Order: sequence, then structure tokens, then C-alpha cells
Amino acid sequence: METTTAKFSSRYLTRSAVIAAIYVVLTYLAGILNLAYGPVQFRFSEALTVLPFLFPEAVPGLFIGCIISNILSPYGTLDLVVGSIATLLAAIWTAKCGKRAFAPMPPVISNMVLVGGMIAWCETGFGAGFLPAFAYNALTVGAGELVVCYALGLPLLKVLENRGVTGTAR
Repeated sequence: METTTAKFSSRYLTRSAVIAAIYVVLTYLAGILNLAYGPVQFRFSEALTVLPFLFPEAVPGLFIGCIISNILSPYGTLDLVVGSIATLLAAIWTAKCGKRAFAPMPPVISNMVLVGGMIAWCETGFGAGFLPAFAYNALTVGAGELVVCYALGLPLLKVLENRGVTGTAR
């Protein structure tokens, strides 16, 4: 049985911090290209959301990285909370995936629902326009997430596994 001391070893904390830092840098890079925030987004950093499949320490790293990244969000505090919770839930869910091919799905679904809903609410409130806005934003956020997680994230997992780089999760 894994102890609390082993779970928060210097290796665990370091890997978590590195994942957070890379997430922030990649999000800000996507932001410079106007791809990080809004209904159509291709955050390169979201490719990292598959890492909890291999590394449990990716869960806090992704969550903290997303919080820091969302400081610049045009949706303000709401994105700090909702967007970061979407990433946290996706990371926890990804860590529980049994097959590598399914590892990108939790981030796609989580961001579709939570971030798509947040953007729709920011655009329309909960009035009559919410459901059409939600459908549109869920589709566009989900599509961007699907492309990034499957086109970049899944190959990243495969490369890491082929090189024997794994955490304590597998």
C-alpha cells in the first residue's frame, strides 16, 4: 500500500510542478495565437490532460497549471473556477481510465460540458438563448479539445510509454 509520504515525494512534487509549468507556457503560447480562450480554442496545453493516465502527479499539476493559465482569461474569475474545475475533473477521470485510447475522452467531455456551458452563460445568461448558445459552444470547445487531445495527447502517451516513462499509476 502506498503511503502518504511516498505519494508526496520530491519526484512526485517536481513532476507535478513541471507539468503545471509546461501547461502554463503552452496555454500562453496558444493565447498569443488567439487559440486559448473562447468558443473556438486549440490549447496546446490540453494535450497534457492525458498524462494522468500514466502519472498521478499530473492531476495537481494540470489543475494548478490551469488556474495560473486562466488568470488571463477574458471570462475572469468564472473561468478560474469553472475552467480549472473542468480540468481537475478531467484529470481525475483520466487517471481512472483503463485503456490508453480512452484517456483523451474525459478532457473532451468535461470541457464540452463545463467550459461550453460557462461560455454560453457569459454570452446569454440562463435566458431563452442559453440552450442554443450551449449547443454551439459545447460543440466548438469539444471539437477543439478532441483534436488537441487525440492528435497531440494520444501520441504523447504512446511516445512516453514506448520510452518506458511511466509514473506510479501503471
